[in-house]
Amino acid sequence: MPEQQFKKVFIFLDTDKHASPFDILTTIDVFPEASILKYENVTTEDAEKIVYDTMFPRGPEGAKHTKIFINGRDFKRANEILEKIKKSMFPPFELSIIIDPRGAYSTAAAVVAKSLDLSLIKGFGNLEGRSVAVLAGTGPVGQTAARLYASEKANVIVTSRDLQRASEVAAKINEEALSESVRGFQAQTPEETGKAVADAEIILSAGAAGTQLLPLNTLKEYGRKCKIVADINAIPPLGVEGLKSNAEGEEVLPNVFGLGALAIGKLKIKVEAELIKRAAEEPKGIFDYKVAYEIAKKRVIEKLEKKKMSEASSEKHWVP
Repeated sequence: MPEQQFKKVFIFLDTDKHASPFDILTTIDVFPEASILKYENVTTEDAEKIVYDTMFPRGPEGAKHTKIFINGRDFKRANEILEKIKKSMFPPFELSIIIDPRGAYSTAAAVVAKSLDLSLIKGFGNLEGRSVAVLAGTGPVGQTAARLYASEKANVIVTSRDLQRASEVAAKINEEALSESVRGFQAQTPEETGKAVADAEIILSAGAAGTQLLPLNTLKEYGRKCKIVADINAIPPLGVEGLKSNAEGEEVLPNVFGLGALAIGKLKIKVEAELIKRAAEEPKGIFDYKVAYEIAKKRVIEKLEKKKMSEASSEKHWVP
């Protein structure tokens, strides 16, 4: 009897009323032949029931071709769903799980990797020991980026309009990283924002779409140590005044180099596509912000190495 051929199936568990078409379309473009199922308004309890019904009907071999994609704006619930699913699975019924809540993980991975890339290109060195300010650092992208900067041994400030919220996020990251490199800071006014970025060499505006967090005057007055400023918001008003959404290393102010949301988004989409490919290739595993950053960082490092090799080759063949 011929061996059964299993089709790839991606099951989207979304915490929102309507599942995001962004990630579904990205998955379809990567695997046009795959089947897509989606569940919306998913609770932690729902996820457990759905996963049990997902694990068994295709048997252990079929489970290797069945993938879960956790999504939604409710960052906390998305991660609770992940923990519930992890506890629900057992050998040989283990699935590959992608978690990228409304693109927060792939976006954070892209922006941290892009800032590393730009820092190396401009001769500022790597991220270790750098002072980083993440504005709106308690949101999904902000706190994920803060985790990644901390993993690179940067010193990080996360801001929020609520000092307690900022301090709680900072404490949680420090606990996870076994360090004291992250601290919370209240930033309700331009003056408070200015104080938050006063020592920052890298500033990331990680606020909601259409929300300006860093006026140009504040950057001029307080950001005297700033070398790189990045913004994930592509919807006007942009998060950083004067920083174009397609900026990729252009100066915002003299010796302050910018990364705009569209430039970051190009890498974000590539990272998400690769995350989906990896999950599809592996029979089991968790594909989260750590894997997303591994992908993003590898891409920028390989690009820099190719550039160096190309420059070295040009010098070698140059005849005065």
